Amino acid sequence: MDNLFYRKSKGRPDLRAFLKKLLRNRRLMLALVIGLPLAGFVVFGHHGILQRIHLQQKKTDLEMQIRAGEAQRKSLEQEIKKLDSDRTEIEKVAREKHHMAREGEQVYRVAPAK
Repeated sequence: MDNLFYRKSKGRPDLRAFLKKLLRNRRLMLALVIGLPLAGFVVFGHHGILQRIHLQQKKTDLEMQIRAGEAQRKSLEQEIKKLDSDRTEIEKVAREKHHMAREGEQVYRVAPAK
């Protein structure tokens, strides 16, 4: 009586029977033969999804580099305008970068602390 209420345990799946059944189903085999290579090409091909993701990331990186370059260009243009028109800016650059001094001035250099 107990056997009526419980499911019978299934044995080990029969791989040979499954493969025979699969080979007999022609529609499924045709779909696998055509679908698997097509899916592989779509995902891993030269114009596939993975390549598109890689190129999209590269495009984003290049756009960020372009924005950084434009910001640097603008700051350099502002510096050029300052150097063309502002005498104090010219003097500041001459003193800091070229270590120049006015006549009669003495320059003291302080060694950095170790």
